Parts: sequence; C-alpha cells; structure tokens
Amino acid sequence: MGRRTPIIAVIGASEASPEEEQIAYALGRLIAGKGWILVNGGLWGVMLHSSRGAHDAGGITVGILPVEDTRAANPFVRIPIATAMGQARNAVIAYTADALIAVGGEYGTLSEIAFGLKLRKPVVALGTWESLKGVEAAETPEEAIRRVDFLLSQP
Repeated sequence: MGRRTPIIAVIGASEASPEEEQIAYALGRLIAGKGWILVNGGLWGVMLHSSRGAHDAGGITVGILPVEDTRAANPFVRIPIATAMGQARNAVIAYTADALIAVGGEYGTLSEIAFGLKLRKPVVALGTWESLKGVEAAETPEEAIRRVDFLLSQP
C-alpha cells in the first residue's frame, strides 16, 4: 500500500435489516478508527449506516452516487461524487476501493463483489455471498476489519 491511506468499500443492501444497519455502523466506526477512508454508494441502508459510523468516529466518507446530483447523498457522506451511471457506478466503487466488505445485499452487491474479485482485491463478507470462490467470510465487524488489514498487508 505504500504511504497512501487505504480506501475500504462497505457494500450492501440499500434496504437493510436492523442487524445489517448495526453491522454497517460498526464497520464504519472501525474503518475510521484505523485511519482508513470509507467509500460506498452514498445512499441509504448499509451505505447510510456505514457512513454514519465513520462520520461519528471522525473518518472520511466518500459516496459514489448512481445519480447526477450530489445532493442525493446521505447526510454522512463528506465527499459525494455524482456519476449519473446508475448501477454501473458499482464498477467505480470496486476500482476505487483497496478492499471491499459486503453486508447483506442482493444482485447490486453481488456485482460489486464480482468486480472486486475480478480486480483481485480482498473481499470480505458478513452474512452474504460467503460461498463464492475468493470471498473471505467473517462473523463480526471486528473480524472483517482484521481480515482486511491482514489481506492488505500481503505482497
């Protein structure tokens, strides 16, 4: 990684369960606590709660929005990036991130995972798509962060 600050994507359901919201919030706090930058899709659900967690911990949050208006970002996104690309913005998220952590989600999340794997980036999952080849499973947000930290330290 050199001297650049790691950028970690938290990806997942835009309509998250209360448990997924708690996990996303914890991930955001942990990412900020490591001094890493959080990137996500900038909208609701897992995106909102991971952004809120990072924001509450004093971290930097970047939202790669599917729409053309930065005002659509959730209130915890510090740096909104409008793409007007719809779901194609998932590729931008994967290219931007040094590692991805998935929480819940459906096919949009799966597309981000697939991009991450294709780009040979670490992908860690909590309760979603864990059986995919190349995806690392984690049971807790803390374990997910430890896995990402370890995987980013590998040559």
